[in-house]
Amino acid sequence: MPKIKKYSTHIKDWPSTDRPREKLLRNGEHTLSNSELLAILVRNGSKGESAIDLARRILHKFKTFRNMSHSDISQWKEIKGMGIAKIAQIKSAIEIGRRFREDEKLEENSSIESSRDVAELMMPRMRDLKKEVFKAILLNSKNKMIDIIEIEKGTVDQANPIMREIFHQCLKYYASSIICIHNHPSGNPTPSSRDKKFTSELKQGGHILNIEVLDHIIIGDNDYFSFADKGML
Repeated sequence: MPKIKKYSTHIKDWPSTDRPREKLLRNGEHTLSNSELLAILVRNGSKGESAIDLARRILHKFKTFRNMSHSDISQWKEIKGMGIAKIAQIKSAIEIGRRFREDEKLEENSSIESSRDVAELMMPRMRDLKKEVFKAILLNSKNKMIDIIEIEKGTVDQANPIMREIFHQCLKYYASSIICIHNHPSGNPTPSSRDKKFTSELKQGGHILNIEVLDHIIIGDNDYFSFADKGML
């Protein structure tokens, strides 16, 4: 039976071949386990354990990175050895990962062909949000993305401020059309009466300014609702 390596709780005292940071630089980040990646972020463990041990406890509690992304700060504070700085580092890293897809699409100057294209792009970031957030994709005359804007504290309950900001950004970037997106924290993407009223008013506002509202998509938990697909635009 092979002997289990017993190392100091300080990773800096480990052989360089076993230190997560050195392994990443030598072999690439894709070669590290989830606990090793987390250990690099938390940097050090708590009394009597290494950063790897702490990372394993974090994974045992949350199971997946997605669960970590939408967990409350109070849940993190239940973990011995997790202070505000470590929690912020992990939350930031996860958010960077979620934003990667949006940045990639914008750099490719990708076109939007369907509601599914939008859902696949926006759902990873929006499905787990605890508050309702409103975003809009600005497109040029060839349906290629110009930018993705977020309306601060935007909800359909604040319809007029949202519309002013959307159309202001459209005019600023010379957008020909827009696709609006917001999430339902409940996970159910079925539109409310307010959603329907807002969509109708948004369409009318776009018509006046000669900016086409191509769709309004509501993001739920791995599901979405498209006003365009349902013939409601």
